[in-house]
Amino acid sequence: MNFDNKQKVNKELLNELLTNKKGNVADVLRVYDQLESVNLDFMTGRWKGEEIKTGHSLDGMLVPSGWYGKVFISPEEVHPLVFYTKNKTQLYSVNPKYLPMDINVPKNKVLGVLMALSKPFVQTKKSSARLRMIEYRGKYTATMAYDAKPINDHFVKIDENTVLGLMDKKGNSKNFPYAFVLQRDDNTNFKINL
Repeated sequence: MNFDNKQKVNKELLNELLTNKKGNVADVLRVYDQLESVNLDFMTGRWKGEEIKTGHSLDGMLVPSGWYGKVFISPEEVHPLVFYTKNKTQLYSVNPKYLPMDINVPKNKVLGVLMALSKPFVQTKKSSARLRMIEYRGKYTATMAYDAKPINDHFVKIDENTVLGLMDKKGNSKNFPYAFVLQRDDNTNFKINL
């Protein structure tokens, strides 16, 4: 990975987080604080996501659910939850409004089956979020605000094609964000009907 940040970044710690896809909350926050902010234009495009496990209640849900990532068409048109179809040949957008985020669900293949069964009810072609510049942890950066949930995803730049995201949910009992990485994927062959 090419780290082109102008600020001093603990590259060893960042590499460890990106390689292992897990770390403690303090390390993730330390890296976030060291990385450069991004503007709204930087986020335009398709982004493939991976989580960084930190002990958050959402850890382990993305892969079995079939989560692909996010699509940012413009600041007013954002698809925050994009999933693979069951056969992984296409992508579809889900309205987060219909997904309970506070219930304990199995983090295994059963979750993928549940997502496939619920697709007709949760799939949408409409935007479900928007991008704004918001201050978070003392950093003014591109932030995705969900339309129907009290959630903001804050993004900072790892390199030209990679961002670290922190999902900040109002009322989070553990009071720490869910961490993930997005990689630019504008050249993907996966068809998405938005």
